[in-house]
Amino acid sequence: MKLGVVLATFREDVRDALDQARRCRDLGLDGVFAYDHLWPMGAPTRPAFAPFAVLAAVAQRCDGVMLGPLVARVGLVGTGHLVEQFRTLESLAPGRVIAALGTGDAKSREEMERYGLVFAPAEERRRQLGEVVERLRAEMPVWIGAGAPATNELAWTSECTLNLWDAPTPQVAAAAARGPVTWAGPPREDLGGWLDELAAAGAQWAVFTPDVDLAALASWRDSKEVSKFR
Repeated sequence: MKLGVVLATFREDVRDALDQARRCRDLGLDGVFAYDHLWPMGAPTRPAFAPFAVLAAVAQRCDGVMLGPLVARVGLVGTGHLVEQFRTLESLAPGRVIAALGTGDAKSREEMERYGLVFAPAEERRRQLGEVVERLRAEMPVWIGAGAPATNELAWTSECTLNLWDAPTPQVAAAAARGPVTWAGPPREDLGGWLDELAAAGAQWAVFTPDVDLAALASWRDSKEVSKFR
């Protein structure tokens, strides 16, 4: 199971995110990701850096790690614009970009409407998602954020990876029975035990929020590498 971290982009200064990305690289973690929000959920007065700009900066500074938003929401920009953002990032980091996509939900409605953006009905957002998936899936790995059954079905029929947010391991295992699945969310108190559970459930990646203990992630990964040679 690969390990990733969502960078600390809800800050006044981007240096925290860049320093975190360098540390992830130095510890041998597999990937770094960035939120795609106009402000932190529920906190409209706080800052949020745009994910593709941050990831482009990381691409130039950190070789070897995978990169992607978690997740890029359709509707914030046009579908063609979104596709080209991924392609531009891929040109900076060939073979290292994950096109993690989502439809958004009611929780993100306010931030879109406050910026004058249209929060389209679910079926239209799913149509936009399918368009982006169709244009990118031959070029890079595509993850689709889990949600409504129809969205999950789109991931499976498109042979994309389904990304579950803060899901319990039975749900991870059930999704893994249908197709490739990744997990993302906040760390648990027993981080090593939780990672063992996710791996046993079939998660291909575990991606944690910025507050995770990076050294503990690396230690778990190293212990699994050592056990392979015993």
